[in-house]
Amino acid sequence: MKSVIFYSYPKCSTCRKASNWLDLNNINYQLIDIVKEPPSTKFLELALIQFSLDIKKIFNTRGKSYKSIDFDILNLEKKRIIELLLNDGKLIKRPFLIINESKLILGFNESEYITNLK
Repeated sequence: MKSVIFYSYPKCSTCRKASNWLDLNNINYQLIDIVKEPPSTKFLELALIQFSLDIKKIFNTRGKSYKSIDFDILNLEKKRIIELLLNDGKLIKRPFLIINESKLILGFNESEYITNLK
C-alpha cells in the first residue's frame, strides 16, 4: 500500500476535487492543511529537485501571496525559496501530494493521479 500525504487548503476548489477523487477511489491519505502546516523542508527540497527545470511550478502563481512578491523568485537561492514557502503556505501550489515520501504531484490532474496511485 502506498503512503499518501495530501496537503490541501479547505477553500481551494481544486483541492476539494482532488480529495473527492481520492475518496471515490478508496485511496487512504493523511490530510494536512497547507496553510496551518506547510510541507516540511524535506518535502520542499524534494519539490525543488523534481521541478528544478521550472521552479515556478511549485508556487501558487494565481494567489495573492505570490502576486505580492516584488522580486523574481528565479533569482533566489534554494534556501531562500524554502524559507518563503515555509513561512506562507498560500505560496505553495496545491494540492501538494506526496507518495511514499519520494514522489510529488502538484495540482490535480486525474490522469497523473491514476498513473501514480492506482
